[in-house]
Amino acid sequence: MTDNSYDQDYIATPATAVARRSQATAVEQSRAAEEVRAAVVVAQQCPRDLDAARREMRQSCAQMGLADKAFYEVPRAGEKIIGASIHLARELARCYGNFQSGFSELDRDDVAGYSEITAWAWDVERNVRSSRTFRVMHKGGKGGNTPLKSEQDIYTNNSNAAARRLREVIFSLLPPWFKEEAEDLCRRTLIGPADELNRRAENAIASFNTTFKVELAQLERRIGKPRPEWTGEDVADLGILFNSLRRKEITREEAFPPDRSTAAEVAATAAAASALAAPDTTAPTTIDESDAEAEAFLARDQPPGGQQ
Repeated sequence: MTDNSYDQDYIATPATAVARRSQATAVEQSRAAEEVRAAVVVAQQCPRDLDAARREMRQSCAQMGLADKAFYEVPRAGEKIIGASIHLARELARCYGNFQSGFSELDRDDVAGYSEITAWAWDVERNVRSSRTFRVMHKGGKGGNTPLKSEQDIYTNNSNAAARRLREVIFSLLPPWFKEEAEDLCRRTLIGPADELNRRAENAIASFNTTFKVELAQLERRIGKPRPEWTGEDVADLGILFNSLRRKEITREEAFPPDRSTAAEVAATAAAASALAAPDTTAPTTIDESDAEAEAFLARDQPPGGQQ
């Protein structure tokens, strides 16, 4: 026989539930339910036009204001990962139409130092919803191990973590072709016309030096090419990196690690230096011609038996 005492202890009767629930809570719940019903009705009465959504998306992605923040870069397993940002996700959701998204804090424990947050996206017209519920520790700073005490620091930390999950749920509902075309158009906008390449490259060099104290040699080492060989794609990648550094998605040390030589390179350099310092024992011994003639003359004047 199943023991249902646990459920019975925690299931309240309708009468007691209504009594405990405040009037403000009841009004808010009723309002939220009506908003959901109204959103569904409006979305079904005014279905999205994919051609119009595509035109609006193309127009948005042609603007440098969006393209400049459409991508992010983070280090992972020794490699750089470039992807579409939350800014692009939100703009595409707006262009797509009949789409809602957001995040909210479900629970917070200041003693244990964490917040439980849910990020969600809802295609209202198709009534398809995607959500992620996760826990964010109230820690930050270098290494992410410093406890956060300020309300503003905790809010910023939670918002940054929620934005990453929100990006995932939005893209999980948008058509893949819609996202891929938008990324390609934003990349073309960042590359820009060929006749502006030199100006944009010089602006990038100046911005890195002024903001992050990064020299041209460091930029060339990261790209793998000297400055005269940079292409529009290279300058676009520098722009993505600059914005990621500014948003603190990647640190300066991660983006521009010191130039460390490997053990093999150090050993090879040391061996080459030792070889240059050592005397050359393979060179033939040379005899001064004047010395040779003097020895021959003395030998000729010597009497037999070596007597003088």
